[in-house]
Amino acid sequence: MAMLSFDIRELESAAIVVDGELRPDDGVWQTGDAVPSGPIRASGRLSAAGADRFYWHGHIAGSAVLPCRRCLTETSVHVEDDAHIIFAALGAEDADDPDVYRFDPRARELDLRPAVRELWLLNAPAFALCREDCKGLCPTCGADLNAGPCGCPTTRDSRWDALRKLGSPAVES
Repeated sequence: MAMLSFDIRELESAAIVVDGELRPDDGVWQTGDAVPSGPIRASGRLSAAGADRFYWHGHIAGSAVLPCRRCLTETSVHVEDDAHIIFAALGAEDADDPDVYRFDPRARELDLRPAVRELWLLNAPAFALCREDCKGLCPTCGADLNAGPCGCPTTRDSRWDALRKLGSPAVES
């Protein structure tokens, strides 16, 4: 398994190719995170960008399994994004910038895992659809309407009767 931590001394002398993965069982994940269903692939190039600064230009890609928002069927969703991230030592002039990841200037390694986690969380959808024309579940009996009609009697909401008398197509159902 390729790691996502890099020796800072090596980075100061030459760019490093990033080719690693963040696994769903990694300790970087926190309670409540939308954890991926498999490893997130992280790739790209990590290089020095001045004194105590590094720049990662790369890409993340992975999959999540979410319930369909209409019928609750488990649905696989592909998630990916490009990474353009600056890392700066604590105490650097832009270290208070929320878009800059901070690291301890005494550290020996630069860990990309928190940045990969955040990119994932920003790009993973909160909801998914199993397909665009998903019919969802019957509100009365809970049957999956994608499998066909459920057999529940159709009832009309009497509150719309006055508009139906006017022939409005918006309230025909």
